[in-house]
Order: sequence, then C-alpha cells, then structure tokens
Amino acid sequence: MSHADLPLHYGHVPPWLAQRMSLLGGAIVETIVADYGKGEVIRRLSDPCWFQALGCVLGMDWHSSGITTSVMGALKKALNPRAQELGIYICGGKGKHSRQTPAELLAIAERTGLPGQELVRSSKLAAKVDNTAIQDGFQLYLHSFIVSDEGDWAIVQQGMNDASSMARRYHWHSAAFKEYTESPHTFIYGKNQGLILNLTDKEAVSTKAGMLELVKEKPAHLLPEIRNLIMPSHHDVRSKDVDLKRLGSVLAVAHERQLHDFESLLLLEGVGPRTLQSLTLVSEVIHGTPSRFTDPARFSFAHGGKDGHPFPVPVNVYDETISVLRDAVNKAKIGQSDKQDAIRKLSVLSQQVEKDFIPNARLEELIQEERDQSWQYGGRTVMGKAQPPKKKGGDQLSLF
Repeated sequence: MSHADLPLHYGHVPPWLAQRMSLLGGAIVETIVADYGKGEVIRRLSDPCWFQALGCVLGMDWHSSGITTSVMGALKKALNPRAQELGIYICGGKGKHSRQTPAELLAIAERTGLPGQELVRSSKLAAKVDNTAIQDGFQLYLHSFIVSDEGDWAIVQQGMNDASSMARRYHWHSAAFKEYTESPHTFIYGKNQGLILNLTDKEAVSTKAGMLELVKEKPAHLLPEIRNLIMPSHHDVRSKDVDLKRLGSVLAVAHERQLHDFESLLLLEGVGPRTLQSLTLVSEVIHGTPSRFTDPARFSFAHGGKDGHPFPVPVNVYDETISVLRDAVNKAKIGQSDKQDAIRKLSVLSQQVEKDFIPNARLEELIQEERDQSWQYGGRTVMGKAQPPKKKGGDQLSLF
C-alpha cells in the first residue's frame, strides 16, 4: 500500500476544465490500454507519484488534495460509458458515491463473470484497514475501486485530517499482495504524524485485534512495497519541486528544432512548440517508467493549474493536445499507428536530450514568461481569463 500527503484544497473544478480533463484523461488511458494492456493502467493508478503526475498534466493544481477527486471523477466519466470496450470499470467516488461501490461491483461481476463478492470484500477491507486499523488521524471520505475485466484491481481512497489541514491518499494494487493469513505488515510513513505504524508490533495488539474481528478469517492486506509522496504546503512551484534537468530537456525538445529527429516527428509537424511541450509531457505520462515520476510538479508545465500555479491553464493548447492524441488513438484503431509512434518518440527524445543537458536556474523567470504569454493561448483560471501583461518581456527564456 502506498500513500501521498497533500495540502487540503477546497473549491470546485470549473466545467470548462472538467470537460477537458475527462477527454484528455480518457485518451491517455485508452492509449495505455492499446500499448501496454489493461493491467498496466491498474498498476499505474496504484502508484501515487504517477497518479499525481497525471493530475498535473490534466491541469489540476500540482500538489492539492483536489487532484484525487477530480481525476477519479474525470476518468469515471470518460471510461465507464466505454467500459465494455476498454475492459476497465471505475466504481465509487466521494462521499455518498463511495457507498455505492458494492452494488456497482456486483453489477460489473454480473456482466463480466468476475467474483463479485470477493471484489466487494476487498473494497470493504481496504477501507477498514485505512480508516480503522491504521490509526493515523485521517478519516476516509473518498473510495474509488478500479477493476479490469481480467480481475486486476486498484483502490484509490483519501482521508482528511482536520487538525493538520492535510489529506492523505492511499493506493492499493491487487497484484502486489502475498498470502496474508498471519503477521501482516503495513508501514505508513507520515511526515505529518511523525509515526510509523506496524500492525504486528506489540503496541498495535488492540488495533490488530479489532481488525481481526472485522474480517474474521484474515487480518489486513500486506503490500510489500511502499511509495510515499509528501507534498509541501506552498502553492507555487519552486525549483526544489522540479527536476530541472528533466524539465529543461522537455522544453528543448519543444523549442529547439535543431535537436529534433525530424523523421520521427514528421507527423507532428504543424503542431506549435507550446503544444509540443504539452505532448512531450503527456507522452511521458503514457510511456514513462516509474522512476520518471519522482517530481510530479514537472507535469504541471503541460497545462498549468486551475488556480494559476505555475501558470493559467492554456485552454487552446489543451484543446490541441486532446485533438492530436484523440486523432492518434482513432487512427491506431484502423491500423494507422504512425502518429501514436511519433507521440511515443517524444518521451524517448526527451530522455536522449536529458543525458547531456545542463540546465540553468531560471525557473521563476520561465514561469513568469508562461504567465505573460498565457493570454495568447486562451489562458484561464478559476478567477477568469488571463489578460495581456502591462509590460512586454524581453527575449524568450528557457532552462538552457
């Protein structure tokens, strides 16, 4: 089991962003299914760092608790109407929607032949472990259960700690389990609590006894590896939050034409540098390995954030990203995978550039430039549309 600690953010996702999140999120998942299979989608959703990167590339605030609710809502809206085709179903959600998970799982089992009662039991047990057996001060308010028609599942749930004004997101993955009839070890490393909880420790006897009473035959689930993500309280994106070498290589691919392998990017010609920047980060979300997601804030440089951090959401760029990716997905269905291959090669090209890339420390200036130019790309936040700057800046800035 993995977790992420996130500052609590309130408010809502405006309709203009929610619709785009659903379209782009659906296209990303569909591409992963086509290239890597349904099981890979499940595995990635169980990774807190990848999940955070996905939320960032979809235009949510890079470190907020709202990423969990909005991303799962967007994916449920995008994938469930096509669940029979894609073979991935999303159940539950926030508040009252979480309580509908058992009924939704049983309905899916009826259609697919999956063991419905076992899935319901896994859903309930995961919630009990994170909400009751683990006494970390976080009370669950969101529970999402993602399952494939092959039986793989992931759980994403989130709890709130009013005292610390933090939220904690928990991730589960069915494939990570071993036999767990005795001595289950669930370690939670929480910066906000300063505690490590070991349910087999002598001091956890009462908790374990309560858990055993709940599940009768088996104790809690054991997940052998823990990936934890603790996000800072500051809202702005700072140099320490981003791997500048990685980000700089993305910008180099987008803006420095002489660095391109033109043959591999031929089908993407006509796409502007700003959209190419977004597509490169989207490509990495789809094709990147787990080690590439240790700095989720970097992915906010695809489409900004709804609160304006690091910059307003460039709506026109967002729409073009969706269009290019959607077109690639549709053409791949009829055997024309050239454009999908070109998008895949963006992440490869970025990593090649990264090997010899030496960034400078001008991140703040780069962010300011994005803000100054935001109005040209239809920049928008929850406060309204971006306006032209009063004073024009100088030459184009970069990290190289």
